[in-house]
Amino acid sequence: MMTRSGRRMTSLWLAGCLAGAGCAKKEEPAAAPTGAQPQPEVQAPPTSPPPGTLPREGEAAARPPVHTASMGDSETAPPSDAPTGDAPPEDLKNREWTTTPVSLKRRPAQSVTLRSVRAGTHAEFDRVVFEFDGPQVPGYQLQYVDKPIIQCGSGDETPLAGEGFLQVTLSPARGHDDQGRATVTALELKPKLPTLLELVRTCDFEAEVTWVLGNKAPNDFRVMELSEPTRLVVDVKH
Repeated sequence: MMTRSGRRMTSLWLAGCLAGAGCAKKEEPAAAPTGAQPQPEVQAPPTSPPPGTLPREGEAAARPPVHTASMGDSETAPPSDAPTGDAPPEDLKNREWTTTPVSLKRRPAQSVTLRSVRAGTHAEFDRVVFEFDGPQVPGYQLQYVDKPIIQCGSGDETPLAGEGFLQVTLSPARGHDDQGRATVTALELKPKLPTLLELVRTCDFEAEVTWVLGNKAPNDFRVMELSEPTRLVVDVKH
């Protein structure tokens, strides 16, 4: 009798739950997934340049970091986009090591503004990077020159360390803004790298900008163009 009564009461209770608001169901806490892997920590990017590197300056300092190529990936860096009009594309032969003069003529519609000059060292060469506004590197000529190194405006001789003086002439280009203020703050740099000892600007006049690299010796050099941002890269072997 007790068993039947108990069953009858249970049935009545269930019927009441269904007819009324319903019976509350106890929620079980969600089980943690098994085999879950911890999320790796995101490393913050370095806030300072590598040792032996001159940082970006002026307006260029506020832009995204420059690609820093090693000996391996610099060999395969793609050429900059082919320009239009009277501006031929990069000559890939200029990426070969040489001590003879290298040049490429371009005549864009207006002078390109030089925004930053910096230097750093790699395993087998030192590197100088010239960074510009706009989508296209200006024309350029590179060659070793003899002393004296002369400032084009004053005609004064400029002392320069080293025994191999690699002159980099950019045209049409300018290193100043519309108010005549220099867009590159330091016009003389002394990075004292394995080969590159010093570099100095010797000319910014009539759409021509010239820098001279003072190297320990007239070692092989090469030149390449990179984009995003627009750069002319000069490497000198150790």
